[in-house]
Amino acid sequence: MSKYDDTIGNSQAHWRIMRWILWRFIRNAALRVLMDRSLRNKTGREIRWLRDDINSFLSDVSTRVALLRPLAQLGGLPDFGSRLMVELAIYTVAADRTLRDSDLDPQSARDALADIGWSVYRRQLAFSSLPARLVTRDPGKRLRWSIRGLLIFPFRPVGAPGYAAEVFREGEDIHTHFTHCPPQSFARRIADETGDPEALAGFANSWCKYDWPGADLIAADGHRGHYIRRQTLSAGDPVCDMCWAARAPRETSENNNEDGK
Repeated sequence: MSKYDDTIGNSQAHWRIMRWILWRFIRNAALRVLMDRSLRNKTGREIRWLRDDINSFLSDVSTRVALLRPLAQLGGLPDFGSRLMVELAIYTVAADRTLRDSDLDPQSARDALADIGWSVYRRQLAFSSLPARLVTRDPGKRLRWSIRGLLIFPFRPVGAPGYAAEVFREGEDIHTHFTHCPPQSFARRIADETGDPEALAGFANSWCKYDWPGADLIAADGHRGHYIRRQTLSAGDPVCDMCWAARAPRETSENNNEDGK
């Protein structure tokens, strides 16, 4: 771990600023998604949340985040990137529980969570991959350069309890086989310790499904299918065997995710 990582990771002032930025970012994403979204309540009736409903939801999420954060064991993580991603996972788990405890139909709550998370993830990924997309039109280079950058921060494979991964190339494709993922480990621990398997299911239905559209966003060549994964840690597999494919087939590869992995 670099001195820079250690300084950021242990500075309370840095974390207060970072958490304020994250909360503003997440709050704005929730407002964007929920203000324009049709929802279903538990009786099956279609509803729309008003501003007061959304503000109440955000207040409850903030309260749950404060209760969950001590369980995240952030101080035991080896680098700033791992801590940052677990911090985001805390918000995911808190929002998931709040939505499930509301008057929403379970599937409607799960879909809303996934869309809020995607709104956050998409903007972060678009920003981090922008240099590669500006420099080259080659989708393979865009993917390789962007993924290599993300493997420096925030997904640097420093080993468990941080991220642990094998990274290699096959032709134009880059593979990242993760064997330890701190946010997934946090969601699994919360699910196990609280007897709430839906906490892990909510995480898997959001975080674990973003890489398919995320890879296509980075490649930006108008085609789907730049990502393949057949195993995932969230499903109990020993690895997330990710392949970031330089050349996507004309037809979508979303059938690779038919098991929800």
